[in-house]
Amino acid sequence: MAINQEVLDEMLLPYPDKVQKNRTKHIVRKNPEEGCQQIEANTRTVPGIISQRGCCYAGCKGVVVGPIKDMITITHGPVGCAYYSWGTRRNKARADDITPPEQIYGAMCFVTDMQEPDIVFGGEKKLAKMIDEVVEMFHPRAVNVCATCPIGLIGDDLGAVTKKATEKHGIPVLAYNCEGYKGVSQSAGHHIANNILMENVIGSGDAEKNPSEFVLNLLGEYNIGGDSWEIERILHDIGYRVQGVLTGDSSVEEMKNMHIANLNLVMCHRSINYIAEMMEEKYGIPWLKINFIGVEAIKKSLRDIAQVTGDETFIRRTEEVIAREEARVLPVIEHYRKICTGKTAFAFVGGSRSHHYQYLLKDLGMEVVVAGYEFAHRDDYEGRSVIPTIKTDADSKNIPELDIKPDPELYKEAHEHLNLTKEKFDEICSRVPLGNYEGMYPDMNGGTLMIDDCNHYEAEQLVKELKPDLFFAGVRDKYIAQKMGVPAKQLHSYDYSGPYAGFNGAMNFARDVANALTTPAWKFIIPPWEKESENKGDINA
Repeated sequence: MAINQEVLDEMLLPYPDKVQKNRTKHIVRKNPEEGCQQIEANTRTVPGIISQRGCCYAGCKGVVVGPIKDMITITHGPVGCAYYSWGTRRNKARADDITPPEQIYGAMCFVTDMQEPDIVFGGEKKLAKMIDEVVEMFHPRAVNVCATCPIGLIGDDLGAVTKKATEKHGIPVLAYNCEGYKGVSQSAGHHIANNILMENVIGSGDAEKNPSEFVLNLLGEYNIGGDSWEIERILHDIGYRVQGVLTGDSSVEEMKNMHIANLNLVMCHRSINYIAEMMEEKYGIPWLKINFIGVEAIKKSLRDIAQVTGDETFIRRTEEVIAREEARVLPVIEHYRKICTGKTAFAFVGGSRSHHYQYLLKDLGMEVVVAGYEFAHRDDYEGRSVIPTIKTDADSKNIPELDIKPDPELYKEAHEHLNLTKEKFDEICSRVPLGNYEGMYPDMNGGTLMIDDCNHYEAEQLVKELKPDLFFAGVRDKYIAQKMGVPAKQLHSYDYSGPYAGFNGAMNFARDVANALTTPAWKFIIPPWEKESENKGDINA
């Protein structure tokens, strides 16, 4: 479906001139003849606009460090922020040989509950006391302390408190200065969390790699509804060993030894690309951008991984697993495809999901006509080739950049990590895009719309004009579409369904989408533009 420029002009018309100029830069209508067009991203939301974005604290605590199952995460701040970050995502975790059930803390909420006197006189003593209490009661392997807005404003020194606690208790107590006002969105929190984990956890273990194993890390996968378990199942069937997942169902013990991996796989580019780059700089471990959402995308990712190994056994096993899974999954997807073919969708989701799910919707015969991210940077849209041209603004300068140096003992060249000759490695790199991500733009169809930081008003107007069959968004935004008579699917925690990753996830997703499209309830909702005006006669009536 090609979107007319008139639709965009009409949507932008009510804005004041300054706001209209700002928002125009965040909206790109794809024209294949013009090549990749620049889009504005990772800039401040216009004040007064109801944005889909979260804050820096939400990105740090809620996305990256919250899913680590054997770390207690303390929110230093008022109870409201802690409550908001608890129980909002379905980061599943299970006990295993490394982590017993009594050391899984993801379902618990810890907060210093800062009150007015604490704000006036400071909360460092209260935080120190709480760390003592949780260590005494729960005996965690490590503790995270995440700051909220008031903490940065009153100047509590988290670093000093956590340093003393580390010395006192003999376990890592990590401070995250992720006050909500930092940066322009939750993306800043991702970056801060990546820095702290890289400095204090990753590489601190002493495990030795078994030379007969090919070891992978899965980065940017948060096990929503069990996604990482499904991905790990597939990788194990092929013969790989997954050392650690950042951070879905992950444990500190696994994360400490992630430096022994042969290859890093990056699922969510935005939230975790910093660690992929830092591990490459420090240890030489190459990384590959992959996508396990959608049958065709899974097949390509598995084949790329196998090609990178240069091992014929992995290449053969990959094809065997693909053939086995396709024989089981494709008939189910074809059943639902008959319902879904020809339907259109919007996708306003964070991370890489707005891009990933386009593959799965293509498998179902659907087209995404409008897509955008909540907290992306330009490289998520246009590809990593534009990174050198991105200007660092004042908000981005608030986030420290670590000065990573090659580890004198553990650093190896990329081809050595893969057990390949330099010549073989270079030949593989000519076919497989190691260390690269082309962004969402190349996979959008001509005439479709790419929109950054889409707000409630714009979503409403686009639904009204384009009337999509399905609307994908976060938990707050799905209700806009539903009130307009359009079925909506929440892709941040799957509305208590899932997993949606992997081959089993593709079947789950196809079922849920078909159910949403055929649910008769939507026919009984009258969209606002079809209702007759209730105000008749005198305007003051």
